[in-house]
Amino acid sequence: MLTSTVAILHDNAAHGEDHYLVRSLDEHSTLDAVMDGVTGRGGREASQEVVKALSGASPTSPEAVVAVLEDLNQRFYQMSLGRFLLTTASVALCLGDHLHVVSAGDSPVWLIRPEAAQLLSSDARGFVHTGVTRALGMQKTLGQLHRADVKIVPGDRLVLATDGITDNVTHDELVDMVRCAASPDEAVEKIRALIASRRAKGVLPEQLGGRFRHDDQTAILRFFSAAT
Repeated sequence: MLTSTVAILHDNAAHGEDHYLVRSLDEHSTLDAVMDGVTGRGGREASQEVVKALSGASPTSPEAVVAVLEDLNQRFYQMSLGRFLLTTASVALCLGDHLHVVSAGDSPVWLIRPEAAQLLSSDARGFVHTGVTRALGMQKTLGQLHRADVKIVPGDRLVLATDGITDNVTHDELVDMVRCAASPDEAVEKIRALIASRRAKGVLPEQLGGRFRHDDQTAILRFFSAAT
């Protein structure tokens, strides 16, 4: 059996529209989620409602997570016809040694191993600008939910993040910091320090566009190990 430790990076100073949830469902089951509400589109309220719904649910399967998100999507859409109450939602449900990811929108989920890093969510970026309609509330049905299922082994490291992180830290930098950290808390501090340094300078690597992007920042880092 597996056990895990978790740490959270959360800075909502830019817009106040990121939210997250970390739950222990039982001794060997966890639920982690990050939500990035769309600025100017009721994103704060939408992301808060996702937290509330997932906090009150008792999911024992990925289908149960999908049902919660589908219900929320219908309610959001009925209230605003796709114009408001918009948010991403990336949910990681770990049941024993099986990890199930369900996501809508562009908040990435990675599984990081010593020799590989796997994206378990959609790779969509900038869905508001490109017209990718995968966020909760943007369309009447959630036909484009992204799903992934993998087996977890000791040493695996899970990262859920919003684009306030990924717009300012490259994929390789994030993977290296998480992979080299002795604990999720250490990884969080490394990520926080790098972002703070780049915010102070206002400059990013060219591959990230060159200019620092001010946005809410949320990440959940969970490290898995063998249960003793």
